[in-house]
This record gives sequence, C-alpha cells and structure tokens, in this order.
Amino acid sequence: MALFTLDNGSLSLVVSSLGGSVLKLAAHSAEGEIPLLRPAPLDETTPALQAGCFPLVPFGNRVNHNRFSFEGRDYRLSANTDWDRHYLHGDGWLQQWQCIEQRSDFLRLRYQHTEGHYQYRVDQCFTLDRQQLRIELLVEHIGESPMPYGLGWHPYFPLTPHTQVQASAQAYWLEAEEWLAGEQVALSEGMDFNRLAELPRRWVNNGFGGWNGEATIQWPEQGSQLQMSTEPACPVYFMFISDPAFDPGYQFEFFCLEPMSHAANGHNLAGLGGLRRLAKGESFSQSLLLSYSAL
Repeated sequence: MALFTLDNGSLSLVVSSLGGSVLKLAAHSAEGEIPLLRPAPLDETTPALQAGCFPLVPFGNRVNHNRFSFEGRDYRLSANTDWDRHYLHGDGWLQQWQCIEQRSDFLRLRYQHTEGHYQYRVDQCFTLDRQQLRIELLVEHIGESPMPYGLGWHPYFPLTPHTQVQASAQAYWLEAEEWLAGEQVALSEGMDFNRLAELPRRWVNNGFGGWNGEATIQWPEQGSQLQMSTEPACPVYFMFISDPAFDPGYQFEFFCLEPMSHAANGHNLAGLGGLRRLAKGESFSQSLLLSYSAL
C-alpha cells in the first residue's frame, strides 16, 4: 500500500493505492488550504468509503437483484461487501492499484481483474493543470465473452450550511428497497437542481437522468466554487446525502454527486442504459474535470 502526492502550487492532491481513491484535494490560498473534497485520514489503510473520491469500474451502483441477461447468457453477480446484498460499485474501489508513472503533476495507477464474469484492465490517470484536476479512466476488456461496461466516480464534497449545487437534469429515479433504482419520474420540488439550489438536510439517494455532464458547487462561506465537467458528457449523476437516523455519526458534513456514464441497473434497461459493449481487446475512456475558482 502506498500514498502518492501531487502539488502544482495551486492544488494539492493525495491518492491512495487502496481503491485508487483520492484522500485529499485542496486549493492553496492566502488564508490556507481550502478542501475541495471531503478530507480523509492520510493513511495507507484508509478505506474508499472514508475517502474523498473513488472510481467506479466496471460499472457504478447496483444491478437489481444481482441478475441480468446479455447476448443470450444469464449472469449472476455476488455481493462484494458484508453490509449490502449487491455487487456494489464494481471492484476497483476495494482493491490495490499499482503505480505505473508519477511526476510532480501527473500520476497513472493500474488495476487488473482476472476473475469472474468481468475481466479487465483499467488505468486511472490524475493530472494537475493550474487550478484543475483531471481524472481519466481507461478500461480494456480482457475476457473472452463480451460484457457491458460503465465508468464513473464517487466523490464526497464538503457540505456547509449554505452549499449550493447546480446540475441540470430532466428526470430522476425513485429509490426502491435495498437502495435500488426504481421508477423514473419528473423532477419534483426539492429534487430540481437545474438552477443553483441549497441541498436538503435529509436522506437522498437518487440518480438523475438527462444530465449534460456539467455541475457547479458553490461554498459561499469560503468564497469558493468548483466546476465539474465530464468528457464525454455523462448522462447520469447520482446524489447522495446521508441521514443521522441511518448513520449516527453523520452530521451533514458531506454530500456526493457521482458522475456516471450509464444509468444504475443499466444491465436491465433498454439500450443497456448507456453501458458500452466491449469485446476482448476493446476499450473506452471517461474523464472527470474538477476546476476550482474563487466566487
């Protein structure tokens, strides 16, 4: 296990080989560092669920009841945690990544999965450029049978009393039992972030569709904002806000806005919900850009 630090004078980044997760992303200012992701313990053993961001590969979220059919074959997935019955967020966030290349402003990590239905190789590259962090995932299918793939990230952002978010969408999915994606419905009051809006202080665990791949997060108290963009534009984001009734230690200090190249449970949706069919040797990439600026 190892930690990797990048710093270009404007931004400071710490990445862990455990889960390929970001433990720190902060902007330098005259008043000191400004956290742009939830600060995490800078320790090699910090799990991804306590980190500031982790990758979603070979797809994000859950497949309903761990079952799907693809090109005439039926597949069943197995739970990968001891607290959820589903195969959650893929494999990368739970495994060790290998450092392939590191410079002062660039880092390339690699993970290879050779067991089960999904067999793949994935690189995750981190680049600091002035006040921007660019993260790119490139996944290559190495299994014999084609499989549907998706990519994304699970960032945790600081939640202050007046945090505002703008992330356009056309509809959202209701949450079904066992944290699964349910019916898609029109945006409702309190679930419409087409314009800058403060976040609710209650449980939110929903996917939003018809996204243009861009979002704005503002922290008025510290006079800062973060622009999120994705290349190619992700059509779906997930928003997660926990609740002290579910997590007694939670104090509304963070929220998640997770860009995904596909819909949750896309394996069982028409058109695979944005998932990409990859045959052996085929690959695709997804990038996330986080750009800091003062308000």
